Amino acid sequence: MTTSPANSLSQRLSVFHLWGIAVGLVISGEYFGWSYGWAAAGTLGFLVATLVIALMYVAFIFSFTELTTAIPHAGGPFAYASRAFGPFGGAVAGFATLVEFLFGPPAIALAIGAYLKVQFPALDPVHAALGAYVVFITLNIVGVHIAATFELFVTILAVGELLVFMGVVQPAFHLSSFLKGGWAGSDHFTPAAIGGIFASLPFAIWFFLAIEGVAMAAEEAKDPRRTIPIAYVTGIVTLVLLALGVMVFAGGSGDWTQLANINDPLPQAMKRAVGESSGWLHMLVGLGLFGLVASFHGIIMGYARQIFALGRAGFLPPVFARLHPRFHTPHVATVAGGVIGVATILSDNFVHIAGQSLTASVVILAAFGALLMYIVSMAALFRLRRSEPDLVRPWRAPLYPFFPALALVLASVAIVTMAWNNRELALIFAVLMTGSVGGSLLYRRGTMAKVGE
Repeated sequence: MTTSPANSLSQRLSVFHLWGIAVGLVISGEYFGWSYGWAAAGTLGFLVATLVIALMYVAFIFSFTELTTAIPHAGGPFAYASRAFGPFGGAVAGFATLVEFLFGPPAIALAIGAYLKVQFPALDPVHAALGAYVVFITLNIVGVHIAATFELFVTILAVGELLVFMGVVQPAFHLSSFLKGGWAGSDHFTPAAIGGIFASLPFAIWFFLAIEGVAMAAEEAKDPRRTIPIAYVTGIVTLVLLALGVMVFAGGSGDWTQLANINDPLPQAMKRAVGESSGWLHMLVGLGLFGLVASFHGIIMGYARQIFALGRAGFLPPVFARLHPRFHTPHVATVAGGVIGVATILSDNFVHIAGQSLTASVVILAAFGALLMYIVSMAALFRLRRSEPDLVRPWRAPLYPFFPALALVLASVAIVTMAWNNRELALIFAVLMTGSVGGSLLYRRGTMAKVGE
Protein backbone atom coordinates (compact mmCIF):
# COMPACT_ATOMS: atom_id res chain seq x y z
CA MET A 1 0.00 0.00 0.00
CA THR A 2 2.39 2.64 -1.26
CA THR A 3 1.67 6.30 -1.83
CA SER A 4 3.22 8.86 -4.08
CA PRO A 5 3.94 12.51 -3.28
CA ALA A 6 1.02 13.50 -5.50
CA ASN A 7 -1.51 11.75 -3.28
CA SER A 8 0.25 11.97 0.07
CA LEU A 9 -0.72 14.32 2.89
CA SER A 10 1.55 17.02 4.36
CA GLN A 11 3.32 16.28 7.68
CA ARG A 12 2.63 19.39 9.78
CA LEU A 13 1.06 18.21 13.06
CA SER A 14 2.98 18.45 16.35
CA VAL A 15 2.44 16.36 19.47
CA PHE A 16 0.27 19.14 20.91
CA HIS A 17 -1.96 19.08 17.82
CA LEU A 18 -2.27 15.30 18.11
CA TRP A 19 -3.17 15.49 21.82
CA GLY A 20 -5.81 18.10 20.92
CA ILE A 21 -7.24 15.78 18.28
CA ALA A 22 -7.21 12.75 20.65
CA VAL A 23 -9.04 14.55 23.45
CA GLY A 24 -11.12 16.81 21.22
CA LEU A 25 -12.57 13.90 19.26
CA VAL A 26 -14.06 12.53 22.45
CA ILE A 27 -14.67 15.40 24.81
CA SER A 28 -18.28 16.08 23.81
CA GLY A 29 -19.00 12.73 25.48
CA GLU A 30 -18.20 14.33 28.82
CA TYR A 31 -20.93 16.94 28.28
CA PHE A 32 -23.93 14.84 27.23
CA GLY A 33 -25.07 11.29 26.50
CA TRP A 34 -23.33 9.46 29.35
CA SER A 35 -25.97 10.25 32.00
CA TYR A 36 -28.42 7.88 30.27
CA GLY A 37 -26.25 5.14 31.78
CA TRP A 38 -27.55 6.15 35.22
CA ALA A 39 -31.11 5.42 34.11
CA ALA A 40 -30.08 1.89 33.19
CA ALA A 41 -27.67 1.02 35.98
CA GLY A 42 -27.69 3.71 38.70
CA THR A 43 -24.60 5.65 39.71
CA LEU A 44 -22.67 2.71 41.15
CA GLY A 45 -23.69 0.29 38.42
CA PHE A 46 -22.69 2.81 35.77
CA LEU A 47 -19.42 3.47 37.61
CA VAL A 48 -18.63 -0.25 37.29
CA ALA A 49 -19.51 -0.14 33.57
CA THR A 50 -17.37 2.97 33.08
CA LEU A 51 -14.37 1.44 34.84
CA VAL A 52 -14.65 -1.71 32.70
CA ILE A 53 -14.90 0.33 29.49
CA ALA A 54 -12.06 2.60 30.65
CA LEU A 55 -9.95 -0.52 31.17
CA MET A 56 -10.88 -1.69 27.66
CA TYR A 57 -9.85 1.64 26.15
CA VAL A 58 -6.58 1.83 28.09
CA ALA A 59 -5.65 -1.69 26.97
CA PHE A 60 -6.81 -0.94 23.43
CA ILE A 61 -4.98 2.40 23.04
CA PHE A 62 -1.72 1.07 24.51
CA SER A 63 -1.94 -1.80 22.00
CA PHE A 64 -3.35 0.20 19.07
CA THR A 65 -0.42 2.61 19.33
CA GLU A 66 1.88 -0.19 18.21
CA LEU A 67 -0.01 -0.41 14.92
CA THR A 68 -0.27 3.35 14.45
CA THR A 69 3.47 3.96 14.89
CA ALA A 70 4.53 0.92 12.85
CA ILE A 71 2.15 1.79 9.96
CA PRO A 72 1.54 5.58 10.06
CA HIS A 73 -1.09 5.67 7.32
CA ALA A 74 -4.14 7.92 6.83
CA GLY A 75 -6.32 4.81 6.60
CA GLY A 76 -5.61 3.91 10.20
CA PRO A 77 -7.36 0.60 11.05
CA PHE A 78 -8.06 0.00 7.35
CA ALA A 79 -4.32 0.01 6.63
CA TYR A 80 -3.48 -2.31 9.54
CA ALA A 81 -6.20 -4.85 8.71
CA SER A 82 -5.31 -4.78 5.00
CA ARG A 83 -1.71 -5.60 5.83
CA ALA A 84 -2.71 -8.37 8.22
CA PHE A 85 -5.70 -9.95 6.48
CA GLY A 86 -5.73 -8.65 2.91
CA PRO A 87 -8.49 -6.74 1.09
CA PHE A 88 -11.41 -8.35 2.96
CA GLY A 89 -10.02 -7.52 6.41
CA GLY A 90 -9.14 -4.03 5.24
CA ALA A 91 -12.65 -3.44 3.92
CA VAL A 92 -14.26 -4.63 7.17
CA ALA A 93 -12.05 -2.37 9.32
CA GLY A 94 -12.31 0.55 6.90
CA PHE A 95 -16.08 0.61 6.63
CA ALA A 96 -16.59 -0.12 10.33
CA THR A 97 -14.46 2.96 11.04
CA LEU A 98 -16.43 4.92 8.45
CA VAL A 99 -19.75 4.02 10.09
CA GLU A 100 -18.38 5.24 13.42
CA PHE A 101 -17.06 8.53 12.06
CA LEU A 102 -19.87 9.35 9.64
CA PHE A 103 -22.75 8.76 12.03
CA GLY A 104 -21.36 10.49 15.12
CA PRO A 105 -21.30 14.08 13.74
CA PRO A 106 -25.05 14.47 12.98
CA ALA A 107 -25.95 13.90 16.64
CA ILE A 108 -23.24 16.31 17.78
CA ALA A 109 -24.32 18.91 15.20
CA LEU A 110 -27.89 18.82 16.52
CA ALA A 111 -26.54 19.16 20.07
CA ILE A 112 -24.62 22.24 18.90
CA GLY A 113 -27.89 23.60 17.54
CA ALA A 114 -29.63 22.91 20.85
CA TYR A 115 -26.90 24.75 22.80
CA LEU A 116 -27.12 27.74 20.46
CA LYS A 117 -30.89 27.81 20.85
CA VAL A 118 -30.46 28.36 24.59
CA GLN A 119 -28.59 31.57 23.81
CA PHE A 120 -30.67 32.48 20.75
CA PRO A 121 -34.25 31.17 21.26
CA ALA A 122 -35.39 32.16 17.76
CA LEU A 123 -32.74 29.97 16.15
CA ASP A 124 -33.81 26.68 14.58
CA PRO A 125 -31.44 23.94 15.86
CA VAL A 126 -31.56 22.19 12.49
CA HIS A 127 -30.42 25.32 10.69
CA ALA A 128 -27.63 25.74 13.22
CA ALA A 129 -26.58 22.11 12.74
CA LEU A 130 -26.45 22.55 8.97
CA GLY A 131 -24.47 25.76 9.42
CA ALA A 132 -21.99 23.89 11.62
CA TYR A 133 -21.34 21.43 8.80
CA VAL A 134 -20.71 24.25 6.32
CA VAL A 135 -18.32 26.09 8.66
CA PHE A 136 -16.24 23.12 9.76
CA ILE A 137 -16.10 21.39 6.41
CA THR A 138 -14.70 24.65 5.02
CA LEU A 139 -12.19 24.90 7.88
CA ASN A 140 -11.01 21.34 7.25
CA ILE A 141 -10.54 21.98 3.54
CA VAL A 142 -8.58 25.21 4.06
CA GLY A 143 -5.72 23.34 5.71
CA VAL A 144 -4.92 20.62 8.23
CA HIS A 145 -2.54 22.82 10.26
CA ILE A 146 -5.18 25.53 10.66
CA ALA A 147 -7.85 22.93 11.43
CA ALA A 148 -5.67 21.12 13.99
CA THR A 149 -4.62 24.37 15.66
CA PHE A 150 -8.28 25.34 16.02
CA GLU A 151 -9.01 21.86 17.40
CA LEU A 152 -6.27 22.27 20.01
CA PHE A 153 -7.62 25.68 21.02
CA VAL A 154 -11.23 24.58 21.57
CA THR A 155 -10.13 21.36 23.28
CA ILE A 156 -8.09 23.28 25.86
CA LEU A 157 -11.12 25.53 26.52
CA ALA A 158 -13.40 22.49 26.85
CA VAL A 159 -11.05 20.72 29.29
CA GLY A 160 -10.71 23.90 31.34
CA GLU A 161 -14.46 24.25 31.51
CA LEU A 162 -14.89 20.72 32.85
CA LEU A 163 -12.33 21.45 35.57
CA VAL A 164 -14.25 24.62 36.46
CA PHE A 165 -17.46 22.58 36.65
CA MET A 166 -15.92 20.18 39.15
CA GLY A 167 -14.58 23.03 41.24
CA VAL A 168 -17.88 24.93 41.31
CA VAL A 169 -20.08 21.94 42.28
CA GLN A 170 -17.58 20.55 44.79
CA PRO A 171 -19.08 22.43 47.78
CA ALA A 172 -22.45 20.78 47.04
CA PHE A 173 -20.93 17.30 46.72
CA HIS A 174 -22.09 14.65 49.17
CA LEU A 175 -20.98 11.06 48.81
CA SER A 176 -24.31 9.89 50.25
CA SER A 177 -26.13 11.49 47.30
CA PHE A 178 -23.95 9.60 44.84
CA LEU A 179 -24.42 6.29 46.67
CA LYS A 180 -28.18 6.49 47.27
CA GLY A 181 -29.96 3.97 45.04
CA GLY A 182 -26.70 3.53 43.16
CA TRP A 183 -27.35 -0.08 42.14
CA ALA A 184 -30.14 0.47 39.62
CA GLY A 185 -32.32 2.11 42.30
CA SER A 186 -31.25 -0.11 45.18
CA ASP A 187 -28.85 0.83 47.97
CA HIS A 188 -27.32 -2.64 47.87
CA PHE A 189 -25.92 -4.74 45.06
CA THR A 190 -28.29 -7.44 43.82
CA PRO A 191 -28.13 -9.78 40.81
CA ALA A 192 -30.76 -7.55 39.18
CA ALA A 193 -28.13 -4.79 38.91
CA ILE A 194 -26.03 -6.90 36.52
CA GLY A 195 -28.50 -6.45 33.67
CA GLY A 196 -28.40 -2.68 34.18
CA ILE A 197 -24.61 -2.67 34.07
CA PHE A 198 -24.60 -4.47 30.71
CA ALA A 199 -27.36 -2.21 29.36
CA SER A 200 -25.33 0.88 30.30
CA LEU A 201 -22.17 -0.15 28.40
CA PRO A 202 -22.94 1.92 25.25
CA PHE A 203 -23.21 5.06 27.38
CA ALA A 204 -19.88 4.31 29.04
CA ILE A 205 -18.36 3.90 25.58
CA TRP A 206 -19.61 7.42 24.78
CA PHE A 207 -17.03 8.73 27.29
CA PHE A 208 -14.18 7.52 25.03
CA LEU A 209 -15.63 6.90 21.57
CA ALA A 210 -13.42 8.03 18.64
CA ILE A 211 -10.09 8.59 20.43
CA GLU A 212 -8.60 6.17 17.92
CA GLY A 213 -9.19 8.81 15.25
CA VAL A 214 -5.67 10.12 15.84
CA ALA A 215 -4.55 7.20 13.68
CA MET A 216 -6.18 8.86 10.68
CA ALA A 217 -3.90 11.88 11.18
CA ALA A 218 -0.73 9.76 11.45
CA GLU A 219 0.30 10.50 7.88
CA GLU A 220 0.17 14.23 8.66
CA ALA A 221 2.12 14.04 11.93
CA LYS A 222 5.68 15.21 12.40
CA ASP A 223 7.83 12.25 13.49
CA PRO A 224 4.73 10.03 14.03
CA ARG A 225 6.71 7.26 15.68
CA ARG A 226 7.54 9.61 18.57
CA THR A 227 4.62 12.05 18.71
CA ILE A 228 1.71 9.60 18.37
CA PRO A 229 2.54 7.48 21.46
CA ILE A 230 2.83 10.64 23.56
CA ALA A 231 -0.49 11.96 22.23
CA TYR A 232 -2.33 8.66 22.73
CA VAL A 233 -1.07 7.98 26.26
CA THR A 234 -1.62 11.51 27.55
CA GLY A 235 -4.97 11.66 25.73
CA ILE A 236 -6.42 8.50 27.28
CA VAL A 237 -5.18 9.50 30.76
CA THR A 238 -6.81 12.92 30.33
CA LEU A 239 -10.12 11.40 29.26
CA VAL A 240 -10.28 8.76 32.01
CA LEU A 241 -9.68 11.38 34.71
CA LEU A 242 -12.22 13.79 33.22
CA ALA A 243 -14.88 11.08 32.80
CA LEU A 244 -14.61 9.90 36.40
CA GLY A 245 -14.44 13.43 37.79
CA VAL A 246 -17.44 14.73 35.86
CA MET A 247 -19.58 11.69 36.65
CA VAL A 248 -18.79 11.56 40.37
CA PHE A 249 -19.17 15.29 41.03
CA ALA A 250 -22.41 15.52 39.03
CA GLY A 251 -23.87 12.47 40.80
CA GLY A 252 -22.97 13.74 44.24
CA SER A 253 -24.42 17.22 43.73
CA GLY A 254 -27.96 16.15 44.66
CA ASP A 255 -30.60 13.70 43.45
CA TRP A 256 -28.85 12.01 40.54
CA THR A 257 -32.12 10.56 39.20
CA GLN A 258 -33.05 14.08 38.06
CA LEU A 259 -29.99 14.08 35.78
CA ALA A 260 -30.63 10.70 34.16
CA ASN A 261 -32.31 10.74 30.74
CA ILE A 262 -31.50 14.39 30.00
CA ASN A 263 -29.10 15.90 27.47
CA ASP A 264 -27.66 18.62 29.72
CA PRO A 265 -26.58 16.97 33.02
CA LEU A 266 -23.74 19.41 33.71
CA PRO A 267 -25.74 22.67 33.59
CA GLN A 268 -28.48 21.06 35.66
CA ALA A 269 -25.99 19.82 38.27
CA MET A 270 -24.36 23.24 38.45
CA LYS A 271 -27.75 24.93 38.74
CA ARG A 272 -28.40 22.95 41.93
CA ALA A 273 -25.05 24.03 43.33
CA VAL A 274 -25.00 27.76 42.50
CA GLY A 275 -28.52 28.70 41.38
CA GLU A 276 -30.01 29.74 38.06
CA SER A 277 -28.69 33.32 38.14
CA SER A 278 -25.05 32.43 38.72
CA GLY A 279 -22.47 33.62 36.20
CA TRP A 280 -20.79 30.23 36.48
CA LEU A 281 -23.92 28.57 35.10
CA HIS A 282 -24.11 30.95 32.15
CA MET A 283 -20.45 30.32 31.47
CA LEU A 284 -21.01 26.56 31.38
CA VAL A 285 -23.96 26.81 29.01
CA GLY A 286 -22.12 29.28 26.77
CA LEU A 287 -18.74 27.59 26.73
CA GLY A 288 -20.21 24.08 26.67
CA LEU A 289 -20.39 24.67 22.97
CA PHE A 290 -16.61 24.31 22.75
CA GLY A 291 -16.69 20.67 23.84
CA LEU A 292 -19.26 19.86 21.16
CA VAL A 293 -17.37 21.83 18.52
CA ALA A 294 -14.08 20.10 19.37
CA SER A 295 -15.57 16.64 18.82
CA PHE A 296 -17.58 17.64 15.77
CA HIS A 297 -14.62 19.29 14.08
CA GLY A 298 -12.21 16.47 14.97
CA ILE A 299 -14.49 13.71 13.70
CA ILE A 300 -14.86 15.52 10.36
CA MET A 301 -11.06 15.35 10.09
CA GLY A 302 -11.26 11.62 10.82
CA TYR A 303 -13.98 10.61 8.35
CA ALA A 304 -12.35 12.66 5.58
CA ARG A 305 -9.05 10.76 5.97
CA GLN A 306 -10.84 7.40 6.06
CA ILE A 307 -12.80 8.08 2.87
CA PHE A 308 -9.61 9.43 1.26
CA ALA A 309 -7.66 6.27 2.19
CA LEU A 310 -10.40 3.94 0.88
CA GLY A 311 -10.50 5.88 -2.39
CA ARG A 312 -6.71 5.86 -2.72
CA ALA A 313 -6.62 2.08 -2.20
CA GLY A 314 -9.33 1.41 -4.79
CA PHE A 315 -12.19 0.45 -2.45
CA LEU A 316 -14.07 3.61 -3.43
CA PRO A 317 -13.97 5.58 -6.70
CA PRO A 318 -10.67 7.48 -7.13
CA VAL A 319 -12.46 10.83 -7.03
CA PHE A 320 -12.55 10.47 -3.23
CA ALA A 321 -8.75 10.36 -3.15
CA ARG A 322 -8.36 13.76 -4.77
CA LEU A 323 -6.46 16.44 -2.87
CA HIS A 324 -7.22 20.13 -3.13
CA PRO A 325 -4.67 21.67 -5.53
CA ARG A 326 -3.95 24.59 -3.21
CA PHE A 327 -4.55 23.33 0.34
CA HIS A 328 -3.50 19.70 -0.24
CA THR A 329 -6.40 18.37 1.83
CA PRO A 330 -8.94 15.63 0.89
CA HIS A 331 -11.68 18.09 -0.08
CA VAL A 332 -13.92 15.67 -2.02
CA ALA A 333 -13.90 13.15 0.85
CA THR A 334 -14.64 15.93 3.35
CA VAL A 335 -17.65 17.17 1.39
CA ALA A 336 -18.92 13.64 0.68
CA GLY A 337 -19.09 12.78 4.38
CA GLY A 338 -20.82 16.09 5.03
CA VAL A 339 -23.53 15.24 2.50
CA ILE A 340 -24.33 12.05 4.44
CA GLY A 341 -24.41 13.98 7.72
CA VAL A 342 -26.71 16.68 6.32
CA ALA A 343 -29.06 14.03 4.90
CA THR A 344 -29.21 12.38 8.35
CA ILE A 345 -30.06 15.67 10.05
CA LEU A 346 -32.79 16.51 7.52
CA SER A 347 -34.28 13.02 7.95
CA ASP A 348 -34.25 13.12 11.75
CA ASN A 349 -37.88 14.22 12.15
CA PHE A 350 -39.20 11.75 9.58
CA VAL A 351 -37.30 8.52 10.13
CA HIS A 352 -37.59 6.53 13.34
CA ILE A 353 -35.88 3.21 14.10
CA ALA A 354 -36.72 0.94 17.01
CA GLY A 355 -38.98 3.61 18.48
CA GLN A 356 -36.33 6.31 18.63
CA SER A 357 -35.18 9.19 16.44
CA LEU A 358 -32.80 8.60 13.56
CA THR A 359 -30.06 10.59 15.27
CA ALA A 360 -30.31 8.52 18.45
CA SER A 361 -30.14 5.36 16.35
CA VAL A 362 -27.06 6.41 14.40
CA VAL A 363 -25.21 7.04 17.66
CA ILE A 364 -25.67 3.35 18.49
CA LEU A 365 -24.65 2.42 14.93
CA ALA A 366 -21.48 4.46 15.45
CA ALA A 367 -20.73 2.45 18.61
CA PHE A 368 -21.23 -0.81 16.68
CA GLY A 369 -18.75 0.40 14.07
CA ALA A 370 -16.21 1.36 16.71
CA LEU A 371 -16.36 -1.95 18.56
CA LEU A 372 -16.05 -4.00 15.37
CA MET A 373 -13.04 -1.92 14.36
CA TYR A 374 -11.44 -2.48 17.79
CA ILE A 375 -11.87 -6.24 17.42
CA VAL A 376 -10.38 -6.34 13.91
CA SER A 377 -7.50 -4.07 14.95
CA MET A 378 -6.49 -6.23 17.89
CA ALA A 379 -6.72 -9.34 15.70
CA ALA A 380 -4.47 -7.55 13.18
CA LEU A 381 -1.93 -6.81 15.91
CA PHE A 382 -1.70 -10.52 16.81
CA ARG A 383 -1.50 -11.51 13.14
CA LEU A 384 1.26 -9.02 12.31
CA ARG A 385 3.30 -10.07 15.34
CA ARG A 386 3.41 -13.56 13.78
CA SER A 387 3.57 -12.73 10.06
CA GLU A 388 5.94 -9.72 10.28
CA PRO A 389 8.13 -10.17 13.36
CA ASP A 390 10.80 -7.89 11.84
CA LEU A 391 8.41 -4.96 11.25
CA VAL A 392 9.87 -1.83 12.86
CA ARG A 393 7.78 -1.18 15.96
CA PRO A 394 8.85 2.07 17.69
CA TRP A 395 6.18 1.39 20.32
CA ARG A 396 5.38 -2.14 21.43
CA ALA A 397 2.17 -3.01 23.26
CA PRO A 398 2.98 -3.31 26.98
CA LEU A 399 2.13 -6.57 28.74
CA TYR A 400 1.77 -8.33 25.38
CA PRO A 401 -0.22 -10.51 24.79
CA PHE A 402 -2.35 -9.69 27.86
CA PHE A 403 -3.25 -6.08 26.99
CA PRO A 404 -4.39 -6.64 23.38
CA ALA A 405 -6.19 -9.84 24.43
CA LEU A 406 -8.00 -7.95 27.20
CA ALA A 407 -9.08 -5.24 24.75
CA LEU A 408 -10.22 -7.89 22.27
CA VAL A 409 -12.28 -9.81 24.85
CA LEU A 410 -13.92 -6.74 26.38
CA ALA A 411 -14.79 -5.27 22.97
CA SER A 412 -16.31 -8.62 21.94
CA VAL A 413 -18.42 -8.79 25.11
CA ALA A 414 -19.55 -5.19 24.60
CA ILE A 415 -20.61 -5.68 20.97
CA VAL A 416 -22.52 -8.88 21.78
CA THR A 417 -24.28 -7.14 24.68
CA MET A 418 -25.17 -4.17 22.49
CA ALA A 419 -26.50 -6.44 19.77
CA TRP A 420 -28.68 -8.27 22.31
CA ASN A 421 -30.13 -5.03 23.65
CA ASN A 422 -30.49 -3.39 20.20
CA ARG A 423 -31.46 -6.24 17.88
CA GLU A 424 -33.05 -4.13 15.16
CA LEU A 425 -30.10 -1.76 14.96
CA ALA A 426 -27.67 -4.69 15.06
CA LEU A 427 -29.43 -6.14 12.00
CA ILE A 428 -29.26 -2.78 10.22
CA PHE A 429 -25.55 -2.53 11.02
CA ALA A 430 -24.95 -6.05 9.70
CA VAL A 431 -26.79 -5.26 6.45
CA LEU A 432 -24.95 -1.95 6.10
CA MET A 433 -21.55 -3.59 6.61
CA THR A 434 -22.34 -6.50 4.29
CA GLY A 435 -23.42 -4.16 1.51
CA SER A 436 -20.48 -1.77 1.96
CA VAL A 437 -17.79 -4.45 2.24
CA GLY A 438 -19.22 -6.64 -0.52
CA GLY A 439 -19.80 -3.71 -2.87
CA SER A 440 -16.32 -2.25 -2.31
CA LEU A 441 -14.61 -5.59 -2.93
CA LEU A 442 -16.56 -6.12 -6.16
CA TYR A 443 -15.75 -2.56 -7.27
CA ARG A 444 -12.06 -3.04 -6.49
CA ARG A 445 -11.93 -6.36 -8.30
CA GLY A 446 -13.61 -4.88 -11.37
CA THR A 447 -11.25 -1.89 -11.37
CA MET A 448 -8.18 -4.13 -11.07
CA ALA A 449 -9.48 -6.36 -13.88
CA LYS A 450 -9.78 -3.35 -16.20
CA VAL A 451 -6.25 -2.25 -15.32
CA GLY A 452 -5.02 -5.76 -16.04
CA GLU A 453 -6.53 -5.65 -19.50
